[in-house]
Amino acid sequence: MKSKEFTTKNAKETEKLGGILAKEFSESSSQKAVVVGLEGELGAGKTTFVKGFAKDLGVKEKILSPTFVLIKNYRLRTINYKLLCHIDAYRLKNHRDLVPLGIKEILADPQNIVLIEWSDRVEKILPKKYIKIHIDHLEQNERKFTILNF
Repeated sequence: MKSKEFTTKNAKETEKLGGILAKEFSESSSQKAVVVGLEGELGAGKTTFVKGFAKDLGVKEKILSPTFVLIKNYRLRTINYKLLCHIDAYRLKNHRDLVPLGIKEILADPQNIVLIEWSDRVEKILPKKYIKIHIDHLEQNERKFTILNF
């Protein structure tokens, strides 16, 4: 398992890191969706990371955590991908709560990039190989990003 670590000093740097990784992840193509799981405590910067990720893929809409709607989709105009699917699993009891929302189809579509906040809560439904990003809150605004399966 390959891993990388990055440290950001503020929200702006966290968004920038999201953008850098969006470009890297979106340049690949696969048989199924690219899945990125985001883990970390409340306020760690998961949604801030997603904002930068989405912005660098051309999403113009305001990115908010889909805590109550669970899934928010954004159209992409990249060569390899057509949809960015942002999922917030914070309120879910387990992975089965996503099945009626079409998670299996979302994960199977090779034109999707799927970002899942609180991915540890739904890990059983995720593909064996997905990109896991753990965010640790260090100092006031400083964050450490540990990326596994990179």
